[in-house]
Amino acid sequence: MPNKRHRAAADANAAGDDYGPNDDEEPVDSASGSGEEYYFEDDDDDDRGSIPEETDDAVTNASDDGGGDEKKRRQGPAVVVVLTEADVRHRQEEVIARVAELLSFPPGFAAALLRHFSWDAGRVEERWFSDDRRVRAALGLPPDGVPSPMALSAAESTCGVCFAGFPGGKMRSASCGAHFYCADCWRGYIAAAVGDGAARCLSLRCPEPSCAAAVVRELVGVAADAGDRARYARFELRSFVDDGGAGRRIKWCPAPGCNRAVELSSGDSTDDATDVFCACRHGFCWRCGEEAHRPVSCETVRAWLDKNNSYSETANWVLDNTKPCPKCLLPLEKDQGCMHMTCPPPCGHEFCWVCLDPWNDHQRCVGFADDAIADDDDDNGGREKDYREELNRRLANASDRYLYHYERWIANFSSLEKVIKDMEELESTEIAKIAAMAELPEREFEFLTRAYEQIADGRRVLKWAYAYGYYLDPARDAARRGLFEDLLDQANAWLEKLHAAAELERRETFCAAAEPDVVREVLLGYYKGRVENFTSVTRTFLGNLVKAFETTDLPRLSH
Repeated sequence: MPNKRHRAAADANAAGDDYGPNDDEEPVDSASGSGEEYYFEDDDDDDRGSIPEETDDAVTNASDDGGGDEKKRRQGPAVVVVLTEADVRHRQEEVIARVAELLSFPPGFAAALLRHFSWDAGRVEERWFSDDRRVRAALGLPPDGVPSPMALSAAESTCGVCFAGFPGGKMRSASCGAHFYCADCWRGYIAAAVGDGAARCLSLRCPEPSCAAAVVRELVGVAADAGDRARYARFELRSFVDDGGAGRRIKWCPAPGCNRAVELSSGDSTDDATDVFCACRHGFCWRCGEEAHRPVSCETVRAWLDKNNSYSETANWVLDNTKPCPKCLLPLEKDQGCMHMTCPPPCGHEFCWVCLDPWNDHQRCVGFADDAIADDDDDNGGREKDYREELNRRLANASDRYLYHYERWIANFSSLEKVIKDMEELESTEIAKIAAMAELPEREFEFLTRAYEQIADGRRVLKWAYAYGYYLDPARDAARRGLFEDLLDQANAWLEKLHAAAELERRETFCAAAEPDVVREVLLGYYKGRVENFTSVTRTFLGNLVKAFETTDLPRLSH
């Protein structure tokens, strides 16, 4: 990659009026921005500027209070514990056992009481000892004494559903001890309730319409078939988290196929928590449940997603996964994560996937322009002025502005998905292959994992920053938009350098034909330091962008 000096300056005196209406979506609040100038040489290992302390994303064993597979992670300001289903079940059984011991009740009734009071053992104790008869009536428990989960028929009797006769001990009742049913009828009754979902099967009552006796887990365990028992147990487990387990400090990871839960540590407030990350690498917002969207607000995310839904045809057009080479017009498909594109021979033209400018001089990844801008103006100052005028004119059109920001949003979204796949491949096989090729321990290549983690975070931040940019009016909020674009340009430029180094240069450096001595020399003498430097510098500029949101240098949007 060419050695090129990069200059990035933030507007130190950005200010403007409160954001007015535009396309029926308006940001509010005003603030002034500030910034600094940064100078870096691409190949300089000296990290100049203020480099924030690296966040510790290492996974460490948590306390032994839960299951042995509990893991702790620091994700930005929040510390979370990642729980497996076994860990959650362990927590659930602990609180059930505590309430069962307190009331001298079977576990099934303790679980029913906890579900009724959102799995809050303190509320169960308070309400029970203040008015137990009222609680009993609400849950279908006998008016006094210790309830029994079920009873067997003492003598020959008739099933209340199929009306067949059965000898004593062959039929069961719920906790009422008055209405008995055969095994087949109980099995069908429970199967129907489980098929209706958690809400019904977890609050199931005696089949007799006039009887409100609770059907609890002990009866389900002996009367239902194996499949329904497993589904009932899963519904009960999910209820522990969904209905307020651990004081609403636990949430299931929403990633498809992931069965883990995420718990906030005791030091973090649920009101302050924002993005949290599961061990599967899926990040989501604790407040709104959408995918992780730091640094923009939940309101901006909801407005943007609603906007995308209403512009489905436009979105489908933008999602087209091919673009023509700007030089030879050959259609190209993007199959790598970074935005650096190279047209196949004989053309060989290198350009940016997002703005289509030549790669060594692309200027339009942040400023919104088109081919109408004169390229042959020798007066750089005049070109810049024309460029900004064209930018403001085009951004004033809501439809064009949406397409501009949506394309960059979806480009970073697609790149993030590719990065996560590359990270999985890197950790599962690639690092081991490279280490074997270089005849070095795998720990020598941990810098690649850190680089990819930074790339993933950067793609996520830029993705939502572009969504935010759509709501910044180019005319009314020009000063703040200038600050926003400058910070975004800095972050994007260094992220692209890091992504290219970690992805493209890695494959070239550690190709299968390389000799171990050459790999070690390149790795230790050049490549490792280059990637580590890019990682640190990228973290700095992304931090500047995020800080502008957090310190109100940029206006908070209201929709």
